[in-house]
Amino acid sequence: MDITQTSVCVLLLCSAVVLSKPTLRKERVLHDPELSRQAHEDNRSFQYDHEAFLGKDEAKTFDQLTPEESKDRLSKIVDRIDSDGDGYITTAELKAWIKRVQKRYVYENVAKVWADYDLNKDNKISWDEYKQATYGYYLANPEEFDESTDQFSFKKMLPRDERRFKTADLNGDLAADREEFTSFLHPEEFEHMRDIVILETLEDIDKNGDGHVDEDEYIADMFAHEDGGPEPDWVKTEREQFSDFRDLNKDGKMDQDEIRHWIMPQDYDHAQAEARHLVYESDQDKDQMLTKEEILENWNMFVGSQATNYGEDLTRSHDEL
Repeated sequence: MDITQTSVCVLLLCSAVVLSKPTLRKERVLHDPELSRQAHEDNRSFQYDHEAFLGKDEAKTFDQLTPEESKDRLSKIVDRIDSDGDGYITTAELKAWIKRVQKRYVYENVAKVWADYDLNKDNKISWDEYKQATYGYYLANPEEFDESTDQFSFKKMLPRDERRFKTADLNGDLAADREEFTSFLHPEEFEHMRDIVILETLEDIDKNGDGHVDEDEYIADMFAHEDGGPEPDWVKTEREQFSDFRDLNKDGKMDQDEIRHWIMPQDYDHAQAEARHLVYESDQDKDQMLTKEEILENWNMFVGSQATNYGEDLTRSHDEL
């Protein structure tokens, strides 16, 4: 089976999932994840800071390095964080780095599928390449999809994908670099794609096509009432949630602003808080920015090493006695 047929089969499976009614509760609300499961204990263990700054797996790697190796790698990381190359690390640059680290899995996922779509190997994926890889079989053999729900799925998904691709394509050249393609495949992770996520959520749930989500559509997205029996208690609770907290203007339905409020709640910004913390603790001249020298001076807050790991083990052992 070639790549086009494989992509089509995957899309068919995905479409079947999208079009079938769920029997279990569906989670649509997007939350920023915790940066680390470690407790954030100032002036004791820096494990939380290490995992926030490096990611959990990379933090473990640094724990095996000598202090000199850790500082050398940290120096190179600082150069990457300094996006404008002015020699200073701002809170905004540090926050952007932490957010990127925390969604590293997203970039790894894109790396795994990149070659499937970059058909001409120019390190970009054009809309035509994506369309051919994903919909090529359907476009070449439309008669095989006549009178079927598959045809409806393709007709619905093709323009929807094109709209999302063009939103992700920030420079408008109809060719996505890795960052743009990542935002196309994972729009929920990117601020400039949030409106698309909201619109697609509305389109998924709005079965009568009136541009709003009423209470029954809201519930139907989570629960298929197939046996005619009583609704579970959690469904009754969700009906109350819709009335009390989803339908903010009390008109009996949700518009796009209310959907945004529902699926993108204003959670505590962990990355912003951690970036401010690291700057505050390392900013020796109190100019609210960090130089590479200031970061390296306080290196053990940003990254671990055999030495810091050993010191934390001693502290932990002492506490346990």
